[in-house]
Amino acid sequence: MSHNAKLWTLAGIAVLLAVVFMTIDAGGQWDYILPRRGKKLIAILLTGTAIAFSTVVFQTITNNRILTPSIIGLDSLYMLLQTVIVFLIGGTALTMMSKNLRFVMAVGLMVVFAMLLYRMLFRKEGRNIYHLLLIGIIFGTFFSSVTSFLQKLIDPNEFLVIQDKMFASFNNVHSDLLLISLAGVLLVALYFTRFAKYLDVLALGRDHAVNLGVGYEYVVKRMLVVVAVLISISTALVGPITFLGLLVANVAYQFLNTYRHKTLILGASLIGFIALVGGQLIVERVFTFTTSLSVIINFAGGVYFIYLLLKENKSW
Repeated sequence: MSHNAKLWTLAGIAVLLAVVFMTIDAGGQWDYILPRRGKKLIAILLTGTAIAFSTVVFQTITNNRILTPSIIGLDSLYMLLQTVIVFLIGGTALTMMSKNLRFVMAVGLMVVFAMLLYRMLFRKEGRNIYHLLLIGIIFGTFFSSVTSFLQKLIDPNEFLVIQDKMFASFNNVHSDLLLISLAGVLLVALYFTRFAKYLDVLALGRDHAVNLGVGYEYVVKRMLVVVAVLISISTALVGPITFLGLLVANVAYQFLNTYRHKTLILGASLIGFIALVGGQLIVERVFTFTTSLSVIINFAGGVYFIYLLLKENKSW
């Protein structure tokens, strides 16, 4: 089967799941159901696209298919921000705070942190992407430790407010946030088109990319900006989903079996949409909201991660 045929197959599955999601158990109450489910579907599309897009780019520039952008600590920083707000001004203030303000604060802080990290790491010659990953892991662990410490100090009732932020949810997405997120993703995608042609070469490794005339550090810095903005938008919109990127990117590699990143990014985005819509249907229709979508995705992604590690171990 050709790559185009595979993409059309994924697109057909995605459309079928979207139709099922929008119409199942509608009971003729279209005026009530369609707008609410439509917002969920748009949020799922934005989140799946942003995470898949950023993960494929991140794995290409790190030349490692078992890493995800969450390794640089953005998810941990998001939880630290939510916890600090509750710790300083209380859970009631967090719930009363404008969703737009919370979204802009979360995205802004995560992007600023990523920019400072990149600037610090790439200031000196000879620093490479692995220094960034190491420092990112350290910062992520630090943020998680501070978050855990603060959560033990706050009132148990206010901890419930933070607990809602620990897991991704598509049930209460605000329309204004969808518009801001859509604009952000489109702007990032437009900026990315200038550098898309370099990704196929970057996948060969740093030395080959330099020998073929690619300005390696220049391109990598800008791709890291793209990754940081996309992950920040998706996390601030619905919450952290740690293993989704790992899952959809590697499934895309195996299913599409191509080195062309335009095909991989589109395929991974479709797979991400399929995984999230399918997972949301399971949460709503099978588990009747007794669990969250991120639990299902992280469980499947964790099992797949172990499979990838065992597979790589055998190849050695």
